[in-house]
Amino acid sequence: MDNSNDLIDQTVHEVATSSTNSATAAGPAPEHTAHLIDAINQVFALFRLNYHNQFYSAFADTALLNQAKRLWLETLSYFTEEQILLGAKRVIETSDYLPTLNRMLQCCEDSATSEGLLSPKDAYHEACNAPSPKAAFNWSHLAVYYAGLETGWYRLSHEPESSSYPAFQESYRSLCRDIAQGRQLTSPIEPQLTKEEKPALSKEESRARLTQLKSQLKLD
Repeated sequence: MDNSNDLIDQTVHEVATSSTNSATAAGPAPEHTAHLIDAINQVFALFRLNYHNQFYSAFADTALLNQAKRLWLETLSYFTEEQILLGAKRVIETSDYLPTLNRMLQCCEDSATSEGLLSPKDAYHEACNAPSPKAAFNWSHLAVYYAGLETGWYRLSHEPESSSYPAFQESYRSLCRDIAQGRQLTSPIEPQLTKEEKPALSKEESRARLTQLKSQLKLD
């Protein structure tokens, strides 16, 4: 790409502060998603500027464009506005081609890892391989622990990745979004170690113990 990093930064800022972006045709949305709708509009405006011919070829009419925006909004909804814009910036810096949704998703996840969070796949592998007790393990981030806890440790260790990973990924992404919005995760409390319970004595052992006790007390 011919764009310099300074030009990209300037473009991101100008689009982000613009009040002329049209809303998606997704219909009424809850108030808490308004900033995400705005972020998606900003991303598509950036892509229109940077991938002009490709953009108009891919989105030939307004209906198709709005369908794409709805899909992107749904898929990227667990990211913050800042992470989405950083993801778009990374796309523009690294690719000469209009990105697929999957590529945009990866770039948004890369922007999240800069905050100390693993990618969903790396977090999944850490959760699967962590020894017990889980609460005592030195996690790369508590989000990995809580995503594993919500998914279920038994499920992570016994089910195939094709089954357990999607559930873990959903939980982890939700936690990552909460963290980006200011949520603080508390350290898990390690279970207290209990004294090892001795097995119950058999009837014969009980009688022998009683006989021994009587002998010691001289009760015979």
